[in-house]
Amino acid sequence: MTKKQKKYLNLLIKLAIVAMACWFIVTKVHNQKNLREFQALLDGVDQWAARTTALVIVLMMLMNWAIEVVKWKYLSRSIEEISWWKATQSVFCGLTWAIFTPNRIGEYGGRIMLLKPENRASGAVAMGVGLFAQLVLTSVFGALSIAWFVATYLPTPDSVQFGVWLLAIIYAAAFLVLYFNVHWIESLIGRFRFLKNIKTVFAILEDFSSRQLWHVLLLSSARFTIFTSQYIVLMLVFLPGMPYTAMILMIFILFFIQSALPSLDIFDFSVRSFVASNLYSYITTQEIAVMAIVSCIWFVNLILPAIVGSIFVFNVNYVNSNKS
Repeated sequence: MTKKQKKYLNLLIKLAIVAMACWFIVTKVHNQKNLREFQALLDGVDQWAARTTALVIVLMMLMNWAIEVVKWKYLSRSIEEISWWKATQSVFCGLTWAIFTPNRIGEYGGRIMLLKPENRASGAVAMGVGLFAQLVLTSVFGALSIAWFVATYLPTPDSVQFGVWLLAIIYAAAFLVLYFNVHWIESLIGRFRFLKNIKTVFAILEDFSSRQLWHVLLLSSARFTIFTSQYIVLMLVFLPGMPYTAMILMIFILFFIQSALPSLDIFDFSVRSFVASNLYSYITTQEIAVMAIVSCIWFVNLILPAIVGSIFVFNVNYVNSNKS
């Protein structure tokens, strides 16, 4: 393939990715009645309070993804030194890819494409460590919150409640143990003959010390706190009077279920809205308001960054001019 052909092929791929992302976004946002419900919520409160709340939510979103940029730069530093600008482009480019791929799998491809070709496989593994840290927090807080929910709202015998709590603690502990021994994955892969060819890619897991894993977990905790706080702020403004502890623990359950169910980012609002409306029916009768809040956060946290990321898609070379 000539240089000119590769250039046009690169452009075609970029246009296809952006077109697909735009089509998904426009289609779903246009048909998203819960966003219109949120507009109705905004109209029902003081305009200054509504604008301030919206600004706070957007600023939290920017903080959330800024921390992810820091985390990605930290994770990739042993593979390839990248600038802060390149790290930012990588994160947002990945968000655009994630919007139309199952379970955000496209986020890997979108992000690592800004690394050198020879570093992309190892970059995907390093990125996986960061995503796993986020999953650990979701699983730990989610499992324990589900045990609390069963004990608080479901009529179950004490023996069943004890069993649920025990399972939740074991489940949470297992995630923590596996995370801080992430190098076990590399050893496990080596045991399978048909996977030995990719064992070298996972060798990077051996390089992560406990201190580095704690650092990544701390950054992930900051992100977890921010997007939990987004829900709290909106619920305090638009649904005052809900029990504070129950409100927060149900947010953790929402995150847990959402992470466990396979879906496209673009359909993720349906999962979130359905789960949230059923969960919060135990403490409020304003299910429509809950669904509107969930849809608002879906739009701010996933759709807006994906739109920004579509600009950075054009900075990626999907077909290299050299043999690698």
